Amino acid sequence: MFTVLIRTIILYFLVITAMRIMGKKQIGQLEPFELAITIMISELAALPMQDTRIPLVHGVISIITLILLQTILAILQLKSEFLRKLINGTPSILIKDGDLDINELRYQRFNINDLMEELRLQGYYNISDIEYAILETSGQLSVIPKTDLTPPSKKDLDIKTTQDSLPITLILDGKINHKNLQSLGKDISWLEKNLNKNGIKDFKEAFIVLIDSHGELYFQKNLKNNKK
Repeated sequence: MFTVLIRTIILYFLVITAMRIMGKKQIGQLEPFELAITIMISELAALPMQDTRIPLVHGVISIITLILLQTILAILQLKSEFLRKLINGTPSILIKDGDLDINELRYQRFNINDLMEELRLQGYYNISDIEYAILETSGQLSVIPKTDLTPPSKKDLDIKTTQDSLPITLILDGKINHKNLQSLGKDISWLEKNLNKNGIKDFKEAFIVLIDSHGELYFQKNLKNNKK
């Protein structure tokens, strides 16, 4: 029992490390070879956990080999467009100028119902409204509507705006983030003064305090849901 526990812990951290090395893509964004390696790693990790007769080192060596293979292929694809096309394939145009490419749909085994569902999920209901629909190598569908149906931007409407910035956390669960406070060019006195204005007398009373994307102070108390 103890042996199984130790083997499971080792394999768990090994698989987590493998996923970290492979990058931050979601399952739906994995290229075919990345998905294949992910499935193989999960199978190789499961076998030594289920069957203690299989030496743990066999599973570890196999997983490390796949990680190295994936890393080498990823580097080679960065350097070679031919290899990238060979391994991942190329995007396929399913709709062009509002017309379906029937041959491409058949080749990709992509039926009309699936295509219409993908279009609806992106807010389009008519094939004639689409300039291009491209099936990416990851399996996701990119949709480019006809220009006259593209939603207007604030620039098109001549609406003056200011660029949003990333929110900066100043206090989390009563603890001050001095590094973020310093990056704003502020000090403890400034923070204390602003919190006092909003009825917070002690930093520990605040669950979260941050400067939001509009440059405004946002806070929430630990016990009361008072917000600004």
